[in-house]
Amino acid sequence: MSSGLLQGPALAQDAGAAPVAAPAASPVSPAARVVPPSTVLTVTPLAEITSKRIEEGDRFQFSVVADVVEGGIVAIPRGSLVQGTITWKTGRAIGGKSGKFEVTFDHVTVNGRNYKLTGLHRQEGRGNSVGALLGSMIVSGRSAVMLPGQMANAIIAEPVPF
Repeated sequence: MSSGLLQGPALAQDAGAAPVAAPAASPVSPAARVVPPSTVLTVTPLAEITSKRIEEGDRFQFSVVADVVEGGIVAIPRGSLVQGTITWKTGRAIGGKSGKFEVTFDHVTVNGRNYKLTGLHRQEGRGNSVGALLGSMIVSGRSAVMLPGQMANAIIAEPVPF
């Protein structure tokens, strides 16, 4: 009978205690769950960028084209925003030279936080080689244009935790 008294309170105490869950076994520890620097992101602009209407210092939004997956987990989802800055530009030139510009990628936004990127994309318009050969002062090259759907690569510059 005394054994019944000992089991009763012990059971009541166990039933009232909050269950303690053992940490789940994970192949990658949470502290090590990062997208490493030098990972390449494929991005596309959200709007047309043309050498006719930009100036150095202008900022443009891009989006990540495909999910970045690390250890079977989506670390950077498709559609994450990337900011780029126009760091160099030439306009159309007379004599057949084309317009050009460079976009330097600044950061990617993941879960509300910005992570540094490196890399740049150079866009060139097509020159008018016939006009250049003729030396015509009337013929000009084409503007450089980057359209949504056109892809470029940006490189992660710091670990991105997920």
